[in-house]
Amino acid sequence: MSFVKVDAKSDFSFHNLPYGVFSTPDNPRHRIGVAIGDQILDLSEMKTLFRGPVLSKHQDVFDQPTLNAFMGLGYEAWREARRTLQALLSASESTLRDDISLRTRAFVHQSSATMHLPAEIGDYTDFYSSKDHATNVGIMFRGKENALMPNWLRLPVGYHGRASSVVVSGMPIRRPSGQMRPDQTKPPVFGPSKQLDIELEMAFFVGGGNRLGEPIPIEKAHEHIFGMVLMNDWSARDIQAWEYVPLGPFLGKNFGTTISPWVVPMEALLPFAEPNAIQEPEPLPYLRHDDAYTFNINLSVSLKGQSMAEAATICKSNFKYMYWTMKQQLAHHTVNGCNARPGDLLASGTISGPDPESFGSMLELSWRGSKSIDLGGGEARTFLKDGDQVTITGYCEGAGYRVGFGPCMGTILPALQQ
Repeated sequence: MSFVKVDAKSDFSFHNLPYGVFSTPDNPRHRIGVAIGDQILDLSEMKTLFRGPVLSKHQDVFDQPTLNAFMGLGYEAWREARRTLQALLSASESTLRDDISLRTRAFVHQSSATMHLPAEIGDYTDFYSSKDHATNVGIMFRGKENALMPNWLRLPVGYHGRASSVVVSGMPIRRPSGQMRPDQTKPPVFGPSKQLDIELEMAFFVGGGNRLGEPIPIEKAHEHIFGMVLMNDWSARDIQAWEYVPLGPFLGKNFGTTISPWVVPMEALLPFAEPNAIQEPEPLPYLRHDDAYTFNINLSVSLKGQSMAEAATICKSNFKYMYWTMKQQLAHHTVNGCNARPGDLLASGTISGPDPESFGSMLELSWRGSKSIDLGGGEARTFLKDGDQVTITGYCEGAGYRVGFGPCMGTILPALQQ
């Protein structure tokens, strides 16, 4: 369907066309690109070819160093851009295919590019929207009879995270230090976290925002959701356990969050939509929607220690296990008049399924450190060690093609000496 050759197992098929921000050794300027196969199409070289009713007046957005301005143009601009890109990359369109000079300038091999954060993230919110995960954690800390708090089935629970420590895949993560209370009969101690964990998550970028005081109705929420990325919300469980009462996560969460560099547009994911979770009790009217906005995205997490020859898969899950949808998350986030802005990042919370292999955190996989996670070759973990490399991958499977996200990877560095 495209004149660009794409392997059937590539995350970046013609059906995907995700957006990212990259630079190259010969051109260090951050610029917007679209991934297809093993190539990047540099949109700063293509901007004059966006001639539709919206983008013809805003071609400058493709000269920006982030996606924020493009995201801010809104739903119709995103749809128009996708149609233009599909036309330009199709096998039957000659404008780009036959212009050797333009192709030479516009295409960059992914192996020669450095990826950057796709947007300037003004605010970051993390939800807690997997029922299996919330139930597992609740059982660990409160017992089976009180696993879910009374509000959990009524609204998408969330908290405001730290936008400044969101990093792109490949950036290392420093083991955090802080206060912990491992022995409840003794005062707290200070030192490096001994229970450093991963959280398998996904997140979406807000596109067109809303004015302060004007909620986004759930019927229009999809028009404000630009696209999705993979996320690893690194968590220091021992720091978190001591600090979280009464105001929730703080230093146990804000030291680092990793996202994949490519933002997969929602239009590319719509063919993989599935019926939403059955919600009982029925949510309040402002949270109700009947259209399918749950997605069949295959997810996996692998871990490679310093002495390991190969990475071991520790989790296989799926985004379809989510209880609260992204539309519900955004509608709830803004129902009080909170203003979302282009580039804001809203995360799913840990994605766990019903089976142990689908648990999306080491807290669950090791059941609060009570059992080891076998990595093979004599290697085992309960929580992360220094030097461990964690990689999250995700993709939708079509008929002979994939819509994927590329890797979301980070390596643990030792704590700084205090």
